[in-house]
Amino acid sequence: MPTYLDNHATTRLDPRVLDAMLPWLTERYGNAGSATHAMGREARDAVDASRARMAAAVGADPREIVFTSGATEAINLALQGAASRHGIRDGRPGRILTLATEHPAVLDTLDHLARRGLAVERLPVVPQSWPGLAGRIDPATIDAAWDDDTFLISVLLANNEIGVVQDARAIAEVVHRRGGLLHLDCSQALGRMPVDVDALGADLASFSAHKFHGPKGVGALWVRRRGRPVRIDPLVFGGGQERGLRSGTHDVAGIIGMATAAELAVTELPADVPLMRRLRDRLMAGLAAGIDGLVLNGPPLDGILADGATLRLVNNLNVRVPGVDGQTLLATLDAEGLAVSSGSACSSEQPRPSHVLLALGLDDDQARSSLRFGLSRFTTDEEIDTAIRLVAAGVARLRSLGR
Repeated sequence: MPTYLDNHATTRLDPRVLDAMLPWLTERYGNAGSATHAMGREARDAVDASRARMAAAVGADPREIVFTSGATEAINLALQGAASRHGIRDGRPGRILTLATEHPAVLDTLDHLARRGLAVERLPVVPQSWPGLAGRIDPATIDAAWDDDTFLISVLLANNEIGVVQDARAIAEVVHRRGGLLHLDCSQALGRMPVDVDALGADLASFSAHKFHGPKGVGALWVRRRGRPVRIDPLVFGGGQERGLRSGTHDVAGIIGMATAAELAVTELPADVPLMRRLRDRLMAGLAAGIDGLVLNGPPLDGILADGATLRLVNNLNVRVPGVDGQTLLATLDAEGLAVSSGSACSSEQPRPSHVLLALGLDDDQARSSLRFGLSRFTTDEEIDTAIRLVAAGVARLRSLGR
């Protein structure tokens, strides 16, 4: 078995989640849209119960949860749906802000909207030269960039490469004072930090089950209905499921799996957080002891803000190894059975330097010499020690070849 430390890309399906899903893949296979017989009604009730469970896990009302095929679809529905409702199809001026460090699912969607006439601006984040807050967006930057045409900003709550956690409440205060909407991409957050979409001040929030030990191919978009209701247009039409926002036959087993995984993410957070933090710090200490010149990318591992919030996800480590090509090192580690990465799985097919690290002010060589590690509740001390040994040996071998 490989040593898997790429849990930002995807996570192992929790066996308890699989157990909850299996009956709905075999004998309980009714269509949730078939209300004329018992099997269909049983499936519909299971979807409704899962909606309530998912909502409870993230501080939402069940009516606000729209099930999708994953965070990518949820992001597209949020951004394109909000843009359509704003009126870009009718030529109304519109502008969306985002961060230079966002996931490709956001950046590519906004590039598509830009080709349709929407104005898009990618805002800079705090550079690596200010390591105490590296990767954070200053709310004042958002305030200064906002104009009369701006109606929405999309922000990754916790970054998938450098683990930095944004101050969503402060961002929301600026956005709502300006009369706009805040979309939070929460894909990496659930199961690694508390997530309450209402308390965070979001208007839209996207989730993906396979990021917190649920199944692949299922996600959710939270669309605020309380206080300041949000209206968006659908992308997919057909049967009118999900209150007309996302037509298509429900993946009953997947939805049940997502809700079960979300519940586990919340109930096991008090145990998972200290475990992942301890193992992450052990990994950093071991790598630093075995590799000369190792540098941490992103904010400090122990960064704590004035309100007690953590500055970095407890399961994230991103380091650079000067003088070593990251792609060559990754190939070496892969051959030894260690699964790690250099950045987003969605951009790994294109071997370019990480746009996140470049946005921090790193140059191409520094970005290319970086590795990303992602831990989970299933990571063990033995796996951490194996990773330390393999990475240190791989770096020593490549450096000796270079000399």
